[in-house]
Amino acid sequence: MERLFVLMGALSAGLSVAAGAFGAHALRARVEPRLLEVFETGARYQMYHALALLAVAWVVGRTPGALGHAAGWLFVGGTVLFSGSLYAMTFTGIRALGAITPIGGVCFIAGWVCLALASRSL
Repeated sequence: MERLFVLMGALSAGLSVAAGAFGAHALRARVEPRLLEVFETGARYQMYHALALLAVAWVVGRTPGALGHAAGWLFVGGTVLFSGSLYAMTFTGIRALGAITPIGGVCFIAGWVCLALASRSL
């Protein structure tokens, strides 16, 4: 599982860099400034949680129990829901997709709590 979280973290970080570059160069002239900010928020949080997945891999490799694994999957789900909904909202203009974003945020928060609890035995 440790390798899987490293792989997912590295891929997500790379995609985040690509998304940031895409937003800065290709989207700037195509979407309204507010939606560009939304897109950039998605890329920023994707990067934060890609790095968090690397921390999860480190913790999972050193501590027993399910909390580390839960943290990893919550970060993955949070990225899909939070960043994914912001990306989708930018491309489609459907603001109702923003209703999904807080669910991803809750996943992120729960993931950080699980990671903190898992790290108690380090």
